[in-house]
Amino acid sequence: MSSTFVTLAEVLEARGGPLLEEEIWSLLLGAAECLMDVSYKNNMCSIISPTSLLLSATGTLAFKNCGLSDEVSAFAAPEMLQDRAGSTKPATDRQMLVYSLGMTLYWSVDFQLPQNQPVQLSDHLNSILLSMCEDLAHRRVNLTSILEACESQHKASNLLPPTKVVRQLVEEVFHESMDGSLPDSNIPLSGRSQMIRERLHSEYAFSF
Repeated sequence: MSSTFVTLAEVLEARGGPLLEEEIWSLLLGAAECLMDVSYKNNMCSIISPTSLLLSATGTLAFKNCGLSDEVSAFAAPEMLQDRAGSTKPATDRQMLVYSLGMTLYWSVDFQLPQNQPVQLSDHLNSILLSMCEDLAHRRVNLTSILEACESQHKASNLLPPTKVVRQLVEEVFHESMDGSLPDSNIPLSGRSQMIRERLHSEYAFSF
């Protein structure tokens, strides 16, 4: 079981609903730590999506390489969609990853919510995710600031460490599979992601 990974999409499908705020904080901290370690590697993917964010039974996170496709394009940073890939500076790559991680986590708290129902997030976490999803790369919060915010929140609220939260989420998937109801690994991403983009833009409008 130690080498078993499930995707974030499978976790959500097994649960049948969105992630909780404290789970998002833990995933955000774990993912940011992981990205700080791997973001300088040339083989790092430049898009994170619910089907490429991997959770292991040992409590670690990993990222599956995925190319730009229609299915994951809604999670790609705008500058990537505009084919500005000629710039391969590590800072630029990291900001693209920040965007798609923000979109992925927002997708996770929005999962299967009615369109007119707001996501259940504190103003603090909501503002971080909104800043991660800024269309302009230079206006996005950077990984260092995300790490600092997450570490501060974990200390202040005595949240569970990311490894424990990841293990719990993976166990939910295993529990469902033992019941004979395996999650659907082909969850449609693109349509829901477009709705989330629209929600985010409305949030931007209200924040100014």
